[in-house]
Amino acid sequence: MGSEAPDHPADAAAPVPLVRLNHVSFLCTSVEKSVDFYRRVLGFELIKRPESLNFKGAWLYKYGVGIHLLQRGDAADCSIPTRPPPAINPMGNHISFQCSDMALMKARLRDMDREFVVRKVWDGETVVDQLFFHDPDSNMIEVCNCENLPVIPLVDVAAAGLPALSPVQTNVIHG
Repeated sequence: MGSEAPDHPADAAAPVPLVRLNHVSFLCTSVEKSVDFYRRVLGFELIKRPESLNFKGAWLYKYGVGIHLLQRGDAADCSIPTRPPPAINPMGNHISFQCSDMALMKARLRDMDREFVVRKVWDGETVVDQLFFHDPDSNMIEVCNCENLPVIPLVDVAAAGLPALSPVQTNVIHG
């Protein structure tokens, strides 16, 4: 089977036309409970979904990012899991939100009786505060003041402690 030439050659030095993160999507045991969590705890607003989506779900938006919630399985299968939620692990997969007042956010989580883990990251004089907690479906959420750390591009992969990778060309055939 042959490969077709791409419309635009893949050039690692060429800019990628991405603009920003648009949304994250989560499967939910209960869309209603997740909507309540994201509205009450993180301040998201419920927005209209396209009419063509003929499955249960909800869209929320705030801070320039969307959260798309999709009902997991059958509507009759919306019971709370009987197993305990996993431990809060800051090293696990998570989404992160920049926060302008970490003390206020920490107080908010305490007032809402949300379990959370506090971490600090530092580089020289710069300190970043992090709060990690779960949503109703055990998806990890981080709230941080990460913008305190400067973003410094590394040209040398070895400087990041990563092995050098050889370029790989991937041809995708669209049929």
